[in-house]
Amino acid sequence: MYDRWRARKAPYGDFIVFSDGSVSVMSLMRFSPYDRLHDAEAEDWHWCELLRATAWTPNDWMDVDTTLASCTDAGSRALAGESSDHGSIGWVALTRDDDHHTLEWLAVSCASNPFADVTLDATTVTATSTLGRVWAFPRDAPQQVKITRDPAYPWPSPARTFGPAG
Repeated sequence: MYDRWRARKAPYGDFIVFSDGSVSVMSLMRFSPYDRLHDAEAEDWHWCELLRATAWTPNDWMDVDTTLASCTDAGSRALAGESSDHGSIGWVALTRDDDHHTLEWLAVSCASNPFADVTLDATTVTATSTLGRVWAFPRDAPQQVKITRDPAYPWPSPARTFGPAG
């Protein structure tokens, strides 16, 4: 995976790749009640984990070609950006702040707009999409990402969890 990261490439889809080479493939799905299909306030979002693998070969690769934001904290670096060659798909990565930017994890969401801002603290990588949706990735469990602010909902909106329970 490190070679692909250095080449600015990643598998295509909604997924999180971890530093040990394992992958969690997910699908971010929007649901609305049938009688409120076009009402953004009635939307609910859920991650559906499709598979988890320790050995995998992707069918397609995408370029994580544009870094729009970067932040460092205590020997780590968070990066965020877009894959402009693939319809402005958003991606977020946590690396070590070393000469090689050694990858800890990479999250890509085909359902997200590019991530234009990123912050990093001891527990969380927080990325904001160009539409203003704020994603909070726990550093040690990025698959449990929460959207903590969504302009489609009146503020303050309740945090919604997209990872597996527990």
